[in-house]
Amino acid sequence: MKAKIMIYALAGALIIGASSCTNLLDRNYTNIVADGFQPGEDDLGALLSSAYIPWRQTFLLWNGVARAQMLSSDEDVIPARPNGWVDGGIYKRMHQHTWTADDEVVVVSWDRTYTGINACNRVLFQIESGQIALGEKQEVIVAELKVLRASYYYILVDLFANVPLVTQFDVPEGYLPEQSTRKEVYDFIMSELTTNVPLLSEAIDTEHYGRFNKWAGYALMAKMYLNAQVFSDGNNTEWDACIEACDRIINMGQYLLESEQRLVFITNNENSKEIIFALPFDETYVTDWNAFDYHMYTLQPSNQQTYNFQAGPWGGVCVIPQYINSFDADDERLANGFIKGQQYSSSGTVLNCTMGALTGQPLAYINEVPSIDDSEEVHGLRWGKFEYAMGITNRLSNDFPVFRYADVLLMKAEALLRSGHAAEAAELVTQVRARNFTAQPNKATVTAAQLEASGTIYDYGRRDNLVPPTSDDTSIIQYGRMLDELGWEFTQEGRRRQDMVRFNAFTTLSWFSHDKSDATKNIFPIPNRQLRTNGNLKQNPGYSN
Repeated sequence: MKAKIMIYALAGALIIGASSCTNLLDRNYTNIVADGFQPGEDDLGALLSSAYIPWRQTFLLWNGVARAQMLSSDEDVIPARPNGWVDGGIYKRMHQHTWTADDEVVVVSWDRTYTGINACNRVLFQIESGQIALGEKQEVIVAELKVLRASYYYILVDLFANVPLVTQFDVPEGYLPEQSTRKEVYDFIMSELTTNVPLLSEAIDTEHYGRFNKWAGYALMAKMYLNAQVFSDGNNTEWDACIEACDRIINMGQYLLESEQRLVFITNNENSKEIIFALPFDETYVTDWNAFDYHMYTLQPSNQQTYNFQAGPWGGVCVIPQYINSFDADDERLANGFIKGQQYSSSGTVLNCTMGALTGQPLAYINEVPSIDDSEEVHGLRWGKFEYAMGITNRLSNDFPVFRYADVLLMKAEALLRSGHAAEAAELVTQVRARNFTAQPNKATVTAAQLEASGTIYDYGRRDNLVPPTSDDTSIIQYGRMLDELGWEFTQEGRRRQDMVRFNAFTTLSWFSHDKSDATKNIFPIPNRQLRTNGNLKQNPGYSN
């Protein structure tokens, strides 16, 4: 069995009462000891799997966290297509920041993430109550579960800000959790991490792949410190702490940049030295219909013949042209990360459009999209950063890197930049860029002056056929080149919104069919379903119930 399968494939081996957690309460914890079964250390993989599985589900299942992070940003768009993709206007609302507290992206991001928290609480309860005996491993496993739970709260503090902190599984009947402030949630996460990360295993091996070892824990700490000013409502910055957390990973010396960025995203990427924490996937063992469907989500139906897919793609999401135009033409991330131009079958036959006004004409992707309301099959470049293996099902088998070494280097670079050490930051940014400009190595170099300057290379403003073009003044974006660098390195990795919020760009700029929005849209609303069932919750500012 591949290492990538270990955590998630074992879910069926030992059921721990995993069920939905929309009400933050699941009392089905006695399933673990049904029929006198007493799990122990040998069952550890399966025990942990139920707590880890919701990470990939909340992040990548249909309309989940990755879509919340990307569709709301300047990176991607799902325009109306000849085969639909209007879906009641949900994708347009995501693009235009007019989402509601009943929209699926909002609801499932909340529900699935709390399912993960509930799973952690359940297993912790079973361990601490003696239902699960782990012997000398108990301390480190309890620490791992608490760090994992903190990682789910990292998602929630980012997306929703003011959420309930639920740490107990054995709560009384009718329990309704109190809402915490964003600062309280941030403080809780940091307390959990600083207490438990030092207790985690330092091992980098098959057993710990796809789990929080000490280095993945420090990566999460660095991410929290990097966003401290946002997550604590502007009350503090933690640049030095971010640098320290990054240095623990860097100085350990076991993680490295791949020689080519594309190697991080190949199908069999489980041995990448760059990946610190991944969501393991294998099409055979991970069977959720939309478990990891980037190929289905972005390519047109004719592309089934390009890769001999077992099902026809749906042709929805594409890249916003302004985003593509921000790349240097010699940046190999542009060529390796996106699919453009004439499309062919695996045998070399020219592929044609199969629907809409261009039916029968060549399927050749162009870096143009008329508007959020209007597109044909050829409009917009498509995602191609993750390798699409020949003959794949509707699910990819690539592991999804949540934290990787390039991220550690660029988190440290940003923290250095913001704390007055631009020259050191420039060295790190240049280090990450170097592998992407092999034909023009001089272009890899970034200077301190470039990083310190305000403004962006991204050309912000409205760019569709609905209104005359506009141009935004990006001088309001401090360290805008750093934001550009993050966009070029981490495209398609489900994080763009978070970076834009941190740089004060998410609601202050316009792009494609999106106008500037209100600062309250830096977070999402509490789902109405939660408000109706828990009177202790109040809606986030700027949203109505």
